[in-house]
Amino acid sequence: MEIRRFDQGRLASGYGLNYELLLPWPELNAPFEGAWCVVPPGGAATAHAHHEYEIFIGLVGRGEIIVDGQRSDFTAGDIVRLAPGSHHQVTNPGDREFTYYAIWWDTDMAARFTDRHRAEG
Repeated sequence: MEIRRFDQGRLASGYGLNYELLLPWPELNAPFEGAWCVVPPGGAATAHAHHEYEIFIGLVGRGEIIVDGQRSDFTAGDIVRLAPGSHHQVTNPGDREFTYYAIWWDTDMAARFTDRHRAEG
């Protein structure tokens, strides 16, 4: 077992937020990637779309998510599912940080995962 603890000191800045990618993590053999994401007060992640499937898990605080022009509250305890190609952005209109975890995957990641398991077996 290995526990990766959230550490503000390891966060990088970019895409309108502070983040730490799950990978590289050599011991983790998973068909997905992920990142801690912290949107500062009054901040907004860069709006974007991509081909991967994605879920966001609200961890601490309150924010908003805009998906294909539809704005919704996004708070600790919420899970957001994003379809490939959806245009999305997380914003934080509040006065405290909003922390969430993002997980994304696609068929290529799943195929590489399966190949690794076949090679190990």
